[in-house]
Amino acid sequence: MSTITENYKEVRERIDEACRKVGRKPEEVTLIAVSKTHPAEYVEELLPLGVVDFGENKVQELCAKQDEVQEWCAGQDEAQQAAQKPLRWHLIGHLQRNKVKQVVGRAYMIHSVDSLRLAQEIEKEAGKAGITAQILVEINIGAEESKSGTTPEEAPELIRAISQMEHVHVNGLMCIAPIVEKPEDARPYFARMRALREEIAAMELPNVEMRELSMGMTGDFEAAVAEGATFVRVGTAIFGHRDYGTAQ
Repeated sequence: MSTITENYKEVRERIDEACRKVGRKPEEVTLIAVSKTHPAEYVEELLPLGVVDFGENKVQELCAKQDEVQEWCAGQDEAQQAAQKPLRWHLIGHLQRNKVKQVVGRAYMIHSVDSLRLAQEIEKEAGKAGITAQILVEINIGAEESKSGTTPEEAPELIRAISQMEHVHVNGLMCIAPIVEKPEDARPYFARMRALREEIAAMELPNVEMRELSMGMTGDFEAAVAEGATFVRVGTAIFGHRDYGTAQ
């Protein structure tokens, strides 16, 4: 068994235990394996486990890795191909408007929509492709200048505006909590995200389904699970430290 496989299983077990502690069902939380800067071979190591959710920060890397893994899967025998479920690639990093065309139709979900202009560009490209783009609205929950995201105060009206778009479906919210000394210190930020989701859900907007809370990473995912995360995005604890010198 590879180290990556062992790491993934350990993280999954920690998520399951965090769920049990607060009375949640483990199946309520999807673990996204964030493979950014790591080679496609690392993704391929997890496929025999039935892992289907992978996250990338950059559009170029998502597209390249998606193609590489698809080619690798096509080279497997028929039984292995039949057993392999379709992979779901999540774009979790900041998305520039000039990169939208490249990722719409490729990403299962875009986690980082933080402005009306970006949503409008996604609407345009999704309309051209004849699809509905699945998105999350990113919240700058710690009001940090170094992070993207709309404010909690502006989020309801931003989502109200997006709800009028024909080819964009809002599935929930995403955040990156501030770095804290202890994981438990992040819980107030995650609790505020949960409250914001409930506030927006009560608005009962069209094309808006406040089903997902994408929050929690290697250093704080158990605290996020305790506060209602449905997606946790874990990279280092699964794949090891990143080599930014090889990132595309």
